Amino acid sequence: MKQFTLFTFVCGLLLVSSHAFAQFNKNQVIAHRGGWDDQIPQNSLASLNKAIDLNCFGSEFDVHLTKDDVLVVCHDHDFYGIEIEESTYEELLTKKHPNGEKIPTAREYILEGLKQKGRKKTKLIYELKTSRISTERTLKAAELTVALVKELNAEKMIEYIVFSHDAGKKLIELDPKAKVSYLNGDLTPAEAHAAGYFGLDYNHKVYKKNPSWIKEAHDLGLAINVWTVNTAEDMQFFLDQDVEYITTDQPSRLFNLIGK
Repeated sequence: MKQFTLFTFVCGLLLVSSHAFAQFNKNQVIAHRGGWDDQIPQNSLASLNKAIDLNCFGSEFDVHLTKDDVLVVCHDHDFYGIEIEESTYEELLTKKHPNGEKIPTAREYILEGLKQKGRKKTKLIYELKTSRISTERTLKAAELTVALVKELNAEKMIEYIVFSHDAGKKLIELDPKAKVSYLNGDLTPAEAHAAGYFGLDYNHKVYKKNPSWIKEAHDLGLAINVWTVNTAEDMQFFLDQDVEYITTDQPSRLFNLIGK
């Protein structure tokens, strides 16, 4: 009787574990810099709303810190020729996106994302850019970021990604419950797990160079994202690897492959 009870318990535990992993291990579409196209600028509020309209799991956006400590959304270190870190927010307002939008602040971007209604919402994948001035400025940006997210009660909507290991450690320190993934590709799954990361978010070439890392990461309970995957061939390759997320400039193409 005891043997049967133990056997039943173990089988049940395995069933629950496999179900939990199946739920965790889904393919999800992340729109790289939002759902941009020829008419919609990257990292604009319009690109965020396009990603939401497409029902993407997440809209990735890039955040820099200005000279006067304003968090702004832009991929490059300059906004149409104006160096972000060397300029004030007011100076950045002298330029606009082709669609007429000004450079969004991180506050404005997050507030726009929080307007979503319904049960299924597009997450805001917050990439904290590394300062070219100093590590101190990167850490300052991390501190201001966590303070902003907490102020807006947006913790459940935000997932962080970082190239800077220092920034990653700071975000985890300031909010141990935050989902922070590492981008740089130089940590093994074991190292990333030990550092407290939620997952690996590496370029597709890194995973192909280290083919065992996806399984190793999954065995450790880490999520896997891969960037930036734009060809149908590469998309299918990583779908077959059962990665959790795929970041792409072509979200509609990826949706078609997934069959959603």
